[in-house]
Amino acid sequence: MAVQHKQDPIVLVIDFHHARGPEIEHCIADEGTNPAIENDWSLLPFMALSDGAHLYGTPLSSAMLSAAGVMALYSVETVPYCCSTEEFSYFTLRRKEMSEIPETSLFGIACSRQIDSKLLLNRPPDVTRSTVQKAVVVVTDSPQRVGQLREKLSVVTSAWFAQRDFSDIDILKKFREGLVISLMNDEAKDQNLGLSLREMIHEFKYQTLVLFKALLLQPKMLFFGTRCERLCMLQFSLISLIPGLINNLEDCADPSFDSYAQSVEKPTSLKTSDRSSLLAYMGLPLQIFGKGSMFGPYTPLQQLDLLADDGTKSYVVGSTNSLLLQQKDRYSDILINLDEDSISISSLNLRNALTLSTADRRWIDLLTQIVNDTWDDAHPSRPKTLGFMGSEEFIRLQFEEYLLALLSSMKYHEELTQCSSGESPHRSRAQLQNFNIEGDPALDFNAEFLAQWQKTSNYALFSRLTSDALLFSITEPRHPSAGGLTVEDIQRRLSQQVADLHLDERVREGREALGRHFATGQKKVSAAYNRFWSDIETMREAQKKRNEEKATQSQRASIDTPASPSQGSIDDSTSETSGSWFGGRPRGSIDVSQAQASVGQAGQKASAYFSSWGSWASEKRREWQEKRTSSPSPNPAVTASPSTPSLPVVAETVESDRGRRRSMQRHSEDAEGLSRSLSRRKRWSNILLRRDSGEFKRDDTSDVPYPKSPLSQGFPAHEPETEFKHSETDEEIPETQPADADGFTSVSLTPREGLCVDLNPGENTNHDSEAKTIDTQPDDSVTALPTKDETPSEATKDVSK
Repeated sequence: MAVQHKQDPIVLVIDFHHARGPEIEHCIADEGTNPAIENDWSLLPFMALSDGAHLYGTPLSSAMLSAAGVMALYSVETVPYCCSTEEFSYFTLRRKEMSEIPETSLFGIACSRQIDSKLLLNRPPDVTRSTVQKAVVVVTDSPQRVGQLREKLSVVTSAWFAQRDFSDIDILKKFREGLVISLMNDEAKDQNLGLSLREMIHEFKYQTLVLFKALLLQPKMLFFGTRCERLCMLQFSLISLIPGLINNLEDCADPSFDSYAQSVEKPTSLKTSDRSSLLAYMGLPLQIFGKGSMFGPYTPLQQLDLLADDGTKSYVVGSTNSLLLQQKDRYSDILINLDEDSISISSLNLRNALTLSTADRRWIDLLTQIVNDTWDDAHPSRPKTLGFMGSEEFIRLQFEEYLLALLSSMKYHEELTQCSSGESPHRSRAQLQNFNIEGDPALDFNAEFLAQWQKTSNYALFSRLTSDALLFSITEPRHPSAGGLTVEDIQRRLSQQVADLHLDERVREGREALGRHFATGQKKVSAAYNRFWSDIETMREAQKKRNEEKATQSQRASIDTPASPSQGSIDDSTSETSGSWFGGRPRGSIDVSQAQASVGQAGQKASAYFSSWGSWASEKRREWQEKRTSSPSPNPAVTASPSTPSLPVVAETVESDRGRRRSMQRHSEDAEGLSRSLSRRKRWSNILLRRDSGEFKRDDTSDVPYPKSPLSQGFPAHEPETEFKHSETDEEIPETQPADADGFTSVSLTPREGLCVDLNPGENTNHDSEAKTIDTQPDDSVTALPTKDETPSEATKDVSK
């Protein structure tokens, strides 16, 4: 149903005064009229400048203004350029009844901008702030050209700001004249320009159908968002889903308006070839905003009293003020938060009624999948295939088909209910069975929804306009996606739920976050590992130095004062323990001065010991020399007679002399060796004393005196195998000589041989193999000779030792 325009467009300028707030600065209308004053539009400045609009507008610089002004006069391509500095607001106004014009609703669209006050050519004296904010408003009696008005208004506003002189409003006057001419001559070619159903379905998905069915139930719907333009356009997109409603909003500005319900007539004819006739015969458009309802795309806080009035039963309004969120239970039955893309339903009955059935969910999921498959981020309003599937017109036709099926099914449901209840139905059950309709198709739309819809005012008007019409004979009373639950429904729902979770995005973000955390953790672990091993290496080096110092000190101490075996084992175990990482407690520090003092004392004791032993040995040697000098020396010229027995010479070799010297050196270390040496000296002393006393028996006939001691003779030593030479008489010495009572044989002295003693008198003495030559060098070494009590074997052992 076309609506004749009875109100010419009005152009207004809204200024934000720093002291008085927003106010109407200019009103460009028919000559001699001022609609703002006549209709008491005192709230229009608050509607034009939305709450928070100054937060999203950037003051224009001189370069931006000059470029925008020049391009705005010749091209519309400057709209994207200026979008970052402008904000749009949509609202409804009430026009009072006049002599020729009835009361009705008007629709306004405002474009607000900001400019730096220093850039103004004629700066008024009341401009005290750094920026100036103004809005250009267009008021018309129909919202069918909202999209076209928005584009034109954006261009004109940018051009007017580019002048930098707000006192010159000629451009605005020409703009108003152009609007009057275009609205009088041109029909609405694209009344849905600027409304994007694709974005709504893409963002809200299956909840789009929830909002559509909630609109039919006429609850209190509150839209909230920080961007005013998006907030308003989403509401226009929602009401445009009901065919013909956007052109019949004359009662939406005030809850008291009800002109459409009073003036509408029931259709009496039908032209199936004419879409408008078909929609009118089906009872469309459904009058959502009638008596007790209102529509305010942007509603300022100054209209909260109207929302809370008892006469206001339902509404669809939008706000950018967060104060309404704190009182959402009071001002809304259903809250749509565009910043969070969420829908909150406060009433339990409403929530149950808006629960989607299986057929509803199958239908909206299929439509959502088509939109998502053809989605283009660069151009959200059109499919990427540039085809019909997924386009704006395709979506409107799908919702139109859904609504017609709902109306037809609902009409058939009424006929079945009247037949079941016994009321006077328009058709009998037999007549209804002739339509071959199985069951009640309206149940696919949720029975609770149907029950609450029947209580609304728009359904009452629909029933009155279609009281005796056979809608189910024109349109099939069947849900577009009727049928039981299938595997495809489950798969589609699961895929949709998985898509709603945004697992790909979350996994990608989680993978990136995990990679970052893993890299950071790897760096931290490697740094800690390197630091740990550096600490260990430092500890090892310190421990190694301490062990070396301890080893050096222990070696020095062992050289000075040799430790006992038990102490050595304790030191070894201690060093092993200290070499480990988890050794015992550290021992006390060593007193170096005390250790050096102990070492010095030990050295003094050792030197005193050796000096005392050396003095004793020198005294003994002196005594022996005195005794040797006092004894008669043998005559070297005397030659032993053949009858004189001769003893084998007990020769002491150089090796035995060296052995005695080593034994004398070991005497300082071994007390036992020292005692044996002393015993030998005692035995030798006894032998010498016995010789001096004359105990050795000699032949009385011999006049040769007893030979000197071998120690006093300086004969050269003979090797064991050296043959003994005889005296000058060349007489042979008998091989065996009888031993005397003391076990000694006869002794014969020669100048070269010296004293020879036969240690084995009972055996034949072979001078070539057994005799030993005594080295008679003048030293203090002696050879022990057997005493009377010792056997020859014991004497032999002593000699070998």
